Amino acid sequence: MTRTMTGAGTEIGGELADLDAWWRAANYLAVGQIYLMDNPLLREPLRPEHIKPRLIGHWGTVPGVTLTYAHLNRAIMRTGQRMLFVLGPGHGAAALNAASWLEGTYSLRHPEAAQDLDGMRELFRQFSFPGGVPSHASPHLPGSIHEGGELGYSLAHATGAALDNPDLVVACMIGDGEAETGALATSWHAPLFLDRITDGTVLPILHLNGYKIANPTLLSRMLRSDLDALLSSHGWEPIYVEGSDPAKVHERYATALDDALERIRQIREDASLGAGPRDPCRPMIVLVTPKGWTGPKVVDDIPIEDTFRAHQVPLSGVREDPEHLAQLEQWLRSYRPEELFDADGAPGDRIASLHPDHLRMSADPAAHGHTSVDLRLPRPSDYAVGFDGPATELAEATRVLGEYLRDALVANPRNLLFFSPDEHTSNRLDAVLEVTGRRWRIARRPGDDRLAPDGRVFEVLSEHLCQGWLEGYLLTGRHGVFSTYEAFAHIVDSMVVQHAKWLHMAAEFPWREPIPSLNYLITSHVWRQDHNGASHQDPGFIDHVLSKRPEVSRVYLPPDANCLLHVFDHCLRSRGYVNVVVAGKQPALQYLDDEQARIHCERGLGVWDWASSDTDRPADVVLACAGDVPTQETLAAAALLRELAPEVAVRVVNVVDLARLFPPDRHPHGIPDSEYTRIFTSAPVVFAFHGYPWLIHRIAYRRPGHDVLHVHGFTDNGTTTTPFDMCVMNGIDRYHLALAALEEVPALSSRLDSLREHLLSRLDHAHTHSRRFGEDPPEITDWHWQT
Repeated sequence: MTRTMTGAGTEIGGELADLDAWWRAANYLAVGQIYLMDNPLLREPLRPEHIKPRLIGHWGTVPGVTLTYAHLNRAIMRTGQRMLFVLGPGHGAAALNAASWLEGTYSLRHPEAAQDLDGMRELFRQFSFPGGVPSHASPHLPGSIHEGGELGYSLAHATGAALDNPDLVVACMIGDGEAETGALATSWHAPLFLDRITDGTVLPILHLNGYKIANPTLLSRMLRSDLDALLSSHGWEPIYVEGSDPAKVHERYATALDDALERIRQIREDASLGAGPRDPCRPMIVLVTPKGWTGPKVVDDIPIEDTFRAHQVPLSGVREDPEHLAQLEQWLRSYRPEELFDADGAPGDRIASLHPDHLRMSADPAAHGHTSVDLRLPRPSDYAVGFDGPATELAEATRVLGEYLRDALVANPRNLLFFSPDEHTSNRLDAVLEVTGRRWRIARRPGDDRLAPDGRVFEVLSEHLCQGWLEGYLLTGRHGVFSTYEAFAHIVDSMVVQHAKWLHMAAEFPWREPIPSLNYLITSHVWRQDHNGASHQDPGFIDHVLSKRPEVSRVYLPPDANCLLHVFDHCLRSRGYVNVVVAGKQPALQYLDDEQARIHCERGLGVWDWASSDTDRPADVVLACAGDVPTQETLAAAALLRELAPEVAVRVVNVVDLARLFPPDRHPHGIPDSEYTRIFTSAPVVFAFHGYPWLIHRIAYRRPGHDVLHVHGFTDNGTTTTPFDMCVMNGIDRYHLALAALEEVPALSSRLDSLREHLLSRLDHAHTHSRRFGEDPPEITDWHWQT
């Protein structure tokens, strides 16, 4: 059922009069941030030198944001309901800076912007100013968990924040431009995943102010009946608040919020009593107000308010044009600042009394990481794969990890979640489903596999939703894992960029505690997507992540199950990072026992003496590897060299932590040149790499011996073929690696032609066999290390 709140009259009295004063104060502060760097309370006529030389900001969304914040504060004070506020419209920080400053939280966290005249001047000056704060809700903003620089993720973040937070209402303001993004359009599914008892509530507030930067918005021009159908079909009950008369809108908004919060209370009460529908329609608000409301209506005879022209800076020539300057002063004075701030520049008593003290949205401890607790994790060693000798037995690395994650969930039943785009079982994490189900709250049919209304595994075919939910969960202090196919991790490329930037900037503010790391398990990777073909073959996500801030970016390539256990245990214990772990799910050889794996992963890279033949002489060539399949092919190449040229001294080096290869001034995990040379020696290096070969060259280009570093990796050659043929197509197979090593040993020049012919004939045999029988030959599939 759709409801429209009505009101009458234009006079504002009583409680709503004070609320209107707060709204005017917030709007005044927002305009001041966009324009002023001096004369903050207009104690003298406005002059050009009071105006910023560069006007950067977005006014159009501000009045709706400040209006919403004011009414949410009123509702919090009336009900005692704890709330977080997630702001979706981009570049709306002027509104939230103003709200936080009025509440006193901004001044507490940024003492230079105290609640006085000088502090107000600093609040204005620092906004979108060199050395200041951005125009979007970055980590500088108390109470914010959502950046807003890239549109589309607000409702997903709000949903993630509500998970396992039963006492929380997350008010999520959604811009109607933002609502056109694919991620936001998909996020309307939130009611299908939120439990009425164990999770909090999301209260969407869709702001239809009609315009984007240069165009109308789709939802604002839809027929009301169509918009109702769209929202109600996703499980929302829209309550409309619309108008342009402040008195009427205040009355309608207050009534709407009271109604929505009462409906939320009733839904939760029914759930606690086992009454009411299992999946009731959840209330949401549709706020319909003019773009740039209360700002200039016309500038230079051109309409501004309620048009797209109000989106950014309505008056752009203020320093140069006296008429614009006068119009700005008139605009600022229309809020009657003399009624709102005292002689010292602090908020007046009627403004200060409208804040909910310990329930201030700008001071919620969950938004700053203060409620986060570490996971209680099992010992990786308890799940280690045993074997008689290295590279002799098979295991599925992610299946082994699944058992560890299962028990981690048992130990942390309300603090750990798993997200995957319909791939949890495909990625061999089945063991987790032994103790929980897949979150599913709608109709079930016989034959469905382990669905549960309170399941801890979230699967939906949207990488954006999986990432957004997890980010919201992490940003409010909890822990989680996102597992996905390697090629399609790129779908969230821009999301991980925004999250990494958030983590890096948040570390600058000591009042923000480090939040749990964003942990990716990247599997079904390029080298074992032979059956799905070229569309599923792209290892470039690790390039993307390692190009981000070194303070937060981490990439791990564990070669086997035991290494995966120790790497993932480390990642789940860490905070403040983006951890990318790439691991195969197919049966693969195991190389290190538990203790060896622990030490190797702590070091991040090292020499495998058991596979090397340079223990009593200098190495003639180094075979290096990173990744499970490249490791197998490297070891097979080392065995070939022992067979064909036993006089060649070979060193085998395995890399788990890719950042170890950086120089230490480029990444905090980088090792010094002395250690790098000790490991890789001065001999030629043939490096078999999981991803694109140029990434290793980019990382190591300043390292000693880079001129004799030869990297073999994925060169974008792929199709539907056999696993070994995929390696051959890209030159990381054992025969190409062995040949590349032999070509680097001058002492073998007289034998090189015959050795090359021998290796190429083996390659030809493997190729012919796969084309005839549809599988790799036994010497490939059954290969293991001979001691």
